[in-house]
Amino acid sequence: MGEAMERDVREQPTHPHRDASGRPTLRTVAALAGVHVSTASRVLNGSQGTGVRTAGEQTSDRIRRIAEEVGYRPNPHATGLRTQRSHLVGVLVPRLVDIVLATIYEGVEEASASFGYSTFVANTGDDPAVQRSRTEMVLSRRVDGMVFGDAYEDGRFLDEVARRGVPFVLVSRRAGRHPSVTCDDLLGGRLAAEHLLGLGHTRLGVVAGEPYASTGIDRTAGFVAACREAGVDVPAAAVVHTRFDTEGGRSGMERLLALDEPPTAVFVVNDFAAIGAMGAARDAGLRVGSDVAVVGFNDVPLAAALPVALTTVRSPMHRMGVRAVELLMDRLAGRAVESERLRPELMARASTLGTGTPGP
Repeated sequence: MGEAMERDVREQPTHPHRDASGRPTLRTVAALAGVHVSTASRVLNGSQGTGVRTAGEQTSDRIRRIAEEVGYRPNPHATGLRTQRSHLVGVLVPRLVDIVLATIYEGVEEASASFGYSTFVANTGDDPAVQRSRTEMVLSRRVDGMVFGDAYEDGRFLDEVARRGVPFVLVSRRAGRHPSVTCDDLLGGRLAAEHLLGLGHTRLGVVAGEPYASTGIDRTAGFVAACREAGVDVPAAAVVHTRFDTEGGRSGMERLLALDEPPTAVFVVNDFAAIGAMGAARDAGLRVGSDVAVVGFNDVPLAAALPVALTTVRSPMHRMGVRAVELLMDRLAGRAVESERLRPELMARASTLGTGTPGP
């Protein structure tokens, strides 16, 4: 009995176009579509338009339809061996717990998946030594490219990475001449200034964030320039640098309120820092929106839900992540790319328009 069963198994024919587990292979799809296996590979593995002769639109549609019908799925490992690509994108961010960075990363991840890539992310805490070690770790995974969300404005470390021939794109922050996708932070700062100036404020302060990040640098520069053009001076003492978090915003507001002539309106270059600034104003006995106006930046979901809703400059966070990956894919295909600045929008709410109620 056992011998007969063994003979039955041995004599059962193996399908020439299926793998050992019975799954359809690329040859299955090619045979059913009536094309050469290399044509099916170009269509299904995304190499159309990369310098090789492409299949016609009808043929490509037929190949994709047949692949879907038979349940064909590419083998990423085998594809990587053929193309010398890992189909991995490494991402570095200061802190993924930050909702802004998490939203940007969602865009990175979704866009990467649409190109057939996987992503993995590492936190650097904005520490140059950690950034360097995390970059080495990411490169050891043989990624095809990287997205940096933690760039220092001077760009020196990124110059080193570029000299090694690593394709990368920056997101959220810019640095040097390296390709980046950012919010138009200069314009965002101008929008905040124009809003406060339009409300009649002339004693203005800025909680400017970390001095090495282009986000805080550009937002502050746009704000101060718009004030100067309107004939309003923002003294150097009224521009304070702090961390991009609630504690940083709180300490920054405390320093501004301690000035001989404290500002009646404060631009804070990050929403969570703005929330901390509003808390400091409340603790000082001031009503946010009436005694002191506060403008943030990014428009995180919490901003509109605060007891005193936060006026803020909305940045296209998710879109930045998507565009960063699209630029990276262009670089991987050998196409030239240029940095992009996406347009922000001012969201005016109670923290500047007034409610007569205490701050959060």
